[in-house]
Amino acid sequence: MKKKKLPDEQNVHRAPEGTLLGRQHPMDLPFLILVLILVAAGLIVLFSASYAVGMYRRGDPYTYIRPQLLFAGIGLCAMYVASRIDYHIYHKLAWPILGVALILLALVLVMPEYNGCKRWIVLPGLGTLQPSEIAKFAVVLVFSHMIALNHPQMGSFRVGVLPFAIVLGTVAVLMLLEPHLSGTLLILGIGAVLMFVGGTGLRWFAMAGAGGVAAIGAAVVLMPDLVPYAMDRFSSWLDPFADPLGDGHQTIQSLYAIGSGGAVGLGLGNSRQKHLFVPEPQNDFIFSILCEEMGFVGACLVLLLFVLLLLRGMTIATRAPDKFGALLVVGFTIQVTLQAVLNVAVVTNTIPNTGISLPFFSSGGTSLVMLLGEMGVILSVSRHGTQ
Repeated sequence: MKKKKLPDEQNVHRAPEGTLLGRQHPMDLPFLILVLILVAAGLIVLFSASYAVGMYRRGDPYTYIRPQLLFAGIGLCAMYVASRIDYHIYHKLAWPILGVALILLALVLVMPEYNGCKRWIVLPGLGTLQPSEIAKFAVVLVFSHMIALNHPQMGSFRVGVLPFAIVLGTVAVLMLLEPHLSGTLLILGIGAVLMFVGGTGLRWFAMAGAGGVAAIGAAVVLMPDLVPYAMDRFSSWLDPFADPLGDGHQTIQSLYAIGSGGAVGLGLGNSRQKHLFVPEPQNDFIFSILCEEMGFVGACLVLLLFVLLLLRGMTIATRAPDKFGALLVVGFTIQVTLQAVLNVAVVTNTIPNTGISLPFFSSGGTSLVMLLGEMGVILSVSRHGTQ
């Protein structure tokens, strides 16, 4: 008896599920080039932004760039392997990966705090692991899987809303307990985009807004420790100069860095604010150092790279051979671009400081490896698509 194919896999010529690809189209070269440029630019900017703080804090200017180079190499290998594997295997792996992500999100809550948050699992001798990065990957897989299987019924509440709300709600609660507001907002945004593209009725999004207000009210009652954390961030956003040595310090120094960069910047390596004025120049606020050294022109070029990555990703999605592949591409591409938008908005004080990194640029091994693995999945889909 033949195995029944999934609705979105009808008439799709591909290798056996979960195997290495045979003779397929070459991977999408423009997308690959954009990713490689972002990785190279990110490493250069990270070294420039981090060598001073590495020297001051640990006596080693290579403190941050050395592991980042290692993780970049691991990530590029992961990208290549993922690009060679038939992406349909994630139909089977979606739920197990989500299960692992939820376990790790629960485990991180018993880890030591860093800057008032519990976001990293300490791996003795290996460094740290950030479960939220795995959770982003898992949410895209599970949502793409569920939508591809149930696309004709996505307009109903039982199929198109309830299971997605349960997944998002579970992940969001665990991340808010860290607390990790930026990661929560990012995952909710990715989920909402996939549901919209997948066919969830617009009326359910209106109801979700009302539900979100109710959820915030519940969070105030059930998680009182989150309230002062969020209110401090909100207050420093409205008037960072009200507490220039406290909550507003990072934002103020970031704005000084951006302003002093001018049109063309001070030159690569010549930032003044990275000398312990901006507290995290190698991480969340690396874009402010980029603006100071490369100016408005350099910042616009970097943003252009993210825009081109989004456009090319959407092109690959429209050429995908099935709905599952298209949704994977949309999810991972939106993740990168939405995270970049949120980071730039935080650095420029357009939105409250939520502690979100700039993809490919900020220091962080888990993030870089997961990002490059996701880009590999997109390249795998491009191998199957129409040229």
